[in-house]
Amino acid sequence: MQRWRGLEAVPTGWGRSVVTVGVFDGVHRGHQQLIDRAVARGKERGLPTVVVTFDPHPAELVRPGSHPARLTSLSRRADLVAERGIDAFCVLPFTVELSRMDPAEFAHEVLVDRLHAAAVVVGDNFRFGHRAAGDLKTLTRLGQRFGFEVEGLDLITNDGVTFSSTYIRACIDAGDVEAASAALGRPHRIDGVVVHGDRRGRELGFPTANVACSPYSALPSDGIYAGRFVHSGRLLPAAISIGTNPTFSGRERTVEAYVLDVDEDFYGHEVSVDFEYRLRGQETFDGVEPLIEQMHRDVARCRELLG
Repeated sequence: MQRWRGLEAVPTGWGRSVVTVGVFDGVHRGHQQLIDRAVARGKERGLPTVVVTFDPHPAELVRPGSHPARLTSLSRRADLVAERGIDAFCVLPFTVELSRMDPAEFAHEVLVDRLHAAAVVVGDNFRFGHRAAGDLKTLTRLGQRFGFEVEGLDLITNDGVTFSSTYIRACIDAGDVEAASAALGRPHRIDGVVVHGDRRGRELGFPTANVACSPYSALPSDGIYAGRFVHSGRLLPAAISIGTNPTFSGRERTVEAYVLDVDEDFYGHEVSVDFEYRLRGQETFDGVEPLIEQMHRDVARCRELLG
């Protein structure tokens, strides 16, 4: 898959293509439906398929400081898109100039002039252009004007709940990582670098990797989780703690992973953490011994859940 940043990175002579547009944060099941449909249309026409996304999140420019919690890093987003057969991943820097384009200008400059769209696949709630003035009807009308087809897909729902990035963020914020996984089509993952902590876990018999997460990462609510520690392509079973270590009067919120049956030095390594199950909320214990007893129970529960 080709990866472009900015329209100027689109190769000279790029021909007709099938395009899908969106932030695609999370590349969740609704996004997957759009991407798969675009890939299918591309194959039907013998054309390459392009995903157009934005960085930073448009909300950060429109409402500074309101950046939504990020479900996937940009590189992870690209990897997930590539797995579904997309030919090119085009990241548009979301600038003031881009935000001020009216729908017709966006359609002409991005979809027609640079990507030569033969067809565009979007969700039926798609909005674009200055102040989100354009919608699916606007895009369809512009397609007729500029010579590309438009297909709008219904959003995926389950029991009346629409799978969206907003819904998934709410699930994660509540610690309901299983519901988030159901909407994502895979466990929720955070990325980061292992940094030095206070080494208290090793003193307690449970050495942990302290993961410094990327900015804006969507972190589950404080508590203990069962999941996977991802390192060098390995998915290692782990008990994961998020919180401030209240038993030791901690103040800083941390993500710590105790990797089961592995004794390695991960310091300085880039890793990921997948959240599969929530075991319990954060608790304050009356001393070290009750805490250690609970940690043994947590690890045993992780083994049961993760196999």
